[in-house]
Amino acid sequence: MNLSLLDAELAVALDAFPAMDIWTDLPSTRNMFAQFYGDLVASLPVIQNVASADFQVPCVQGPDVNVRVYRPADQTQKLPALLWIHGGGFCIGSLHEEDYRARQLVENLGAIVVSVDYRLAPEHPFPAPMDDCYAALNWLSENCDQLQIDKDYIAIGGLSAGAGLAAGLGLLARDRGEIKVIFQALLCPMIDNRCTSPSSFSVTDERVWNRRSNLKGWDAYLGTEQSDQVLPSAYAAPSRAENLEGLPATYIAVGTVDMFIDEDRDYADRLQKAGVPTQLEIFSGGFHAFEFIVPDAAISKAALATHYRAIKAGLFPVG
Repeated sequence: MNLSLLDAELAVALDAFPAMDIWTDLPSTRNMFAQFYGDLVASLPVIQNVASADFQVPCVQGPDVNVRVYRPADQTQKLPALLWIHGGGFCIGSLHEEDYRARQLVENLGAIVVSVDYRLAPEHPFPAPMDDCYAALNWLSENCDQLQIDKDYIAIGGLSAGAGLAAGLGLLARDRGEIKVIFQALLCPMIDNRCTSPSSFSVTDERVWNRRSNLKGWDAYLGTEQSDQVLPSAYAAPSRAENLEGLPATYIAVGTVDMFIDEDRDYADRLQKAGVPTQLEIFSGGFHAFEFIVPDAAISKAALATHYRAIKAGLFPVG
């Protein structure tokens, strides 16, 4: 990673980050990230006026899936809903670590957010995480009256690997034809297991998501050693999908110093060529998930405001 390409505020913040070996002891890494996000949230303003409730969702292909439903505390009518999928390279993260982000989404969108606690790789490789996400989406769709959700306005979204899961979920929902999804929000999505684009080689810095971590994450998720010959399901690696027609309107965002920029830009281009309304936002100087890791930087505030505007427009297309 060429540090001179980083936004100045992000470069200063990165100086304080330690290099991390996240793979030697994955359970410890999960605990470390949980602590990091706990400490980060403790430094942020408390979000008021957002109510939440936990549910267990049946999954035909596995155990019940934990979901947390967030809504404006003063809700008086049915609202659009966003099924939100956390990031973490398919191997890290949880509903609890995503709690603050989900509350931010509700606060800024004025919509209902359903956060999914999907099973993690490598203990549970594909298709288990996708099965969990589809089960949550199906449950959301079937319980709109109980959840006070407007069934005509259901969206999906996520961050990093969660955005990759959301992209795969969009393909799966389209192909099954059981649930109408009107919008997908893909923030720095992890969608191409081949890792052969120029940008996929560009980040080796162990303080951020880098090439080694990306290869390890894909190995864990697909349950295979990676090679150019591996041809996974497009639901696992959406960049491998041959047909993108009929997908919901899409928002994709990524930084210029993110190893995913090539695959994300290519996916946006292919969506547009397939007739899918697509908004691509590229943030100059941003590393992977910068807006959530360094939320006080000016570039982060601008990126978050852009995300919220785009997602709100997708959820409330006539509002």
